[in-house]
Amino acid sequence: MKEECLICKAPLEYLETDELMECAICHKKENSKTRCINGHYVCNTCHTAGMDTIIDLCLNETSKNPIAIIEKMMALPFCHMHGPEHHVMVGAALLTAYKNAGGVIDLEPALIEMLNRGKSVPGGACGFWGACGAGISSGMFVSIISKSTPLAKEPFALSHQMTAKSLEVIGEIGGPRCCKRDSFLSILSAIDFVKDHFGIEMEKPAITCTYSAQNNQCIRKRCPFYDDKPNIRI
Repeated sequence: MKEECLICKAPLEYLETDELMECAICHKKENSKTRCINGHYVCNTCHTAGMDTIIDLCLNETSKNPIAIIEKMMALPFCHMHGPEHHVMVGAALLTAYKNAGGVIDLEPALIEMLNRGKSVPGGACGFWGACGAGISSGMFVSIISKSTPLAKEPFALSHQMTAKSLEVIGEIGGPRCCKRDSFLSILSAIDFVKDHFGIEMEKPAITCTYSAQNNQCIRKRCPFYDDKPNIRI
């Protein structure tokens, strides 16, 4: 067992219906379907504590490669193998690379908006909503750069198309979950989409996963990023 419960490392279990749970860290009580087999529950806020450090990282970043940027985020202490932090990091990496590739945005308020929007997508959305938070994050990114609102026309369409493209490739590969895989797939989808619709070309690297040794649900050779000899991250 590599990483599951943040308290005791035991496997997680997912319930069919919500139950009232108390966060083992901050003791906030709220409804959730997720806990470990020993009964520990960690709320999204505690699970992503420290995530706001990505704003400084992004503001000091010069790369046009959103995969390289998100991997720097994944190496920070707040980021776990799985979790709702990925619902923010995908969009934040794309916003940063987009700006560095020539996209016209005010990056700092865009990142703050991405943080606020992404944090509203709970952990487990991939299984319970039928919409992975990493894929939704790519749609949030397009919504931010296009200034979409519920009353917009073309930006409304573009942000939905972006989310749909990311979810399509995620769905084609299937489950179980892997927040790293789905983040990479969503970013690659967004790189192509932005080039076609916005004329901004971010860098699109080949990806070799170094996380499979941490992932108890790794699908191995079904994953397009799987490496037979993965680096083990401590």
